[in-house]
Amino acid sequence: MDLNITTIGLCIAAYILGSIPFGLLITRLAGLGDIRNIGSGNIGATNVLRTGNKFLAALTLILDGGKGAAAVLIAAQIDPSTIAPVAVLSVLGHLFPVWLGFRGGKGMATTLGALLALSWPVGLLCCGVWLLCATLFRYSSLSSLASVTLSPVFAYFLTSQPIVIAAAIIAALVIFRHKDNIQRLMAGEESKIGKKS
Repeated sequence: MDLNITTIGLCIAAYILGSIPFGLLITRLAGLGDIRNIGSGNIGATNVLRTGNKFLAALTLILDGGKGAAAVLIAAQIDPSTIAPVAVLSVLGHLFPVWLGFRGGKGMATTLGALLALSWPVGLLCCGVWLLCATLFRYSSLSSLASVTLSPVFAYFLTSQPIVIAAAIIAALVIFRHKDNIQRLMAGEESKIGKKS
């Protein structure tokens, strides 16, 4: 990957695309107010689900995942050598959007979308881990942590080094954003999936 204008442009575009707060926009358009004022205060699908509106939660999940995938797929068409950093920047945009004072979501849907576009086998395995943990334990945060922690491992066996590095960086970022969830999990105070505020 050459650090040229195209690369820089794709990375900036990926950050901007990733920073679109779909959960916040959708709930406001639906007349539900500011999603940051309920539940965990997060802008992602899990917190949207706490409004009781499953359709809006599913839509948020699809759009947040879609922006991660779109960033990678667009980069693949323009300069395939940039897909790994573009994936990282799309997730970074969701986690730390400039429009919201760098206080975004936890990044799991965007991460899964980006991973599916980077390497669909890795993405599917991570989705499977998330679903299995969510089914067994009903904690979105625990499911996310298990999924992202294993993503570099899956990538190591199934893909190339740049994608392994991207998966590891994304995992570190997502785990960092889950630091409060980790504390609540350890204290037995974490909310389960579907629980309203």
